[in-house]
Amino acid sequence: MTKKKTFIIAGAVVIVAAVAGLTLPKVLEGKKEELVAEVPPAVTAEKPETRTIEISNELIGTIEPDSIVHVMPLGAGEVTSVGVKTGDVVSAGQLLCVIDTKQVESTRITTETARITYEDAKKNLDRYSVLYAAGDVAEADYQSLADKVEMARLQYENAKIAYKIQMESSQVTAPIAGRVESFNISVHDMVSPQTTLCVISGEGGKSLTFYVSERIVGGLKAGDSIRVEKNGTDHEAAITEVSTMIDQASGLFKVKASIPDGDTLATGTSVKLYVIAQRAENVLTVPVDSVYYEGGNPFIYTYADGSLKKNAVTVGLANNEYMEVQSGITAEDQVVTTWTSELYDGSRVTLAGGNENESQTAQGMAEEGTGAEPSDPAQ
Repeated sequence: MTKKKTFIIAGAVVIVAAVAGLTLPKVLEGKKEELVAEVPPAVTAEKPETRTIEISNELIGTIEPDSIVHVMPLGAGEVTSVGVKTGDVVSAGQLLCVIDTKQVESTRITTETARITYEDAKKNLDRYSVLYAAGDVAEADYQSLADKVEMARLQYENAKIAYKIQMESSQVTAPIAGRVESFNISVHDMVSPQTTLCVISGEGGKSLTFYVSERIVGGLKAGDSIRVEKNGTDHEAAITEVSTMIDQASGLFKVKASIPDGDTLATGTSVKLYVIAQRAENVLTVPVDSVYYEGGNPFIYTYADGSLKKNAVTVGLANNEYMEVQSGITAEDQVVTTWTSELYDGSRVTLAGGNENESQTAQGMAEEGTGAEPSDPAQ
């Protein structure tokens, strides 16, 4: 009987111990949860800055000579000699080719005949001038002879002009100094005033032609600088012409620019270029990531005295880094630049990188709100 009671008592002790083992950790756990204080989230903030925001567009352009001339003959005929070839560098006035127009000799003879007629008439007038001065020739006769001399002079001048034109038609020379980009004729070819004999690009820099949409053309003007890229090398260019009429072939606006250091760029090649399509100068800006949207409406959190304020704002131009803020905040506001899910209007936060007193105050407010006792730093 004694042994049985002992067993029952021992079993009771084991059961009590087991129950105590199950309940004690929960009691301790509950006490531990009471002691943990909710610390406000830390955020970073910075003041808005005044800067210029630019948005660039990448386009494709074509390299052209800064000056270019398409050489055409003044008359029709057969090419009898050729003096240059594609790639040659020529000087102004250099002979390019000779064309037999079949009229050079004829106009030369006409010019020589007109010269002789004029000189004979002038000599005759000189003789009659002496007689006219002596009163031996009537004034009407003398005036008639003088008119004939003037007529002969005009015919001679006209013949010289015609001969010069025929010579220019026959001997084609370079109108400018530069490089022969193309030469399209050979000896015995028949040419006419509609034939392009060759194309000469002027010495110096190169130009760039590209086309833009209506959205972009409004932000471009003569004198604007653009960046040109070819094979990893950048070149500076300046816009020289902005067309105000749509190009019928492309449906876009044609723009030309000058590249002073573009000698190494081959004529006719394509290059990348970057133009500033939109610009906002000296505007208040914030980091793009600090602007949030609710129902399509932008807002910004600002920090002051340990809490956040939600500010509805009006925004403008933006690039990859910054956004223009037109209204809603001032240059003195502390704009929150970090995001956590705990941010809302009026939420308590600590300022990352703030002073120690501010952090301790925020922690004390958090502990006071939870009813927990402040922890001893020495423990």
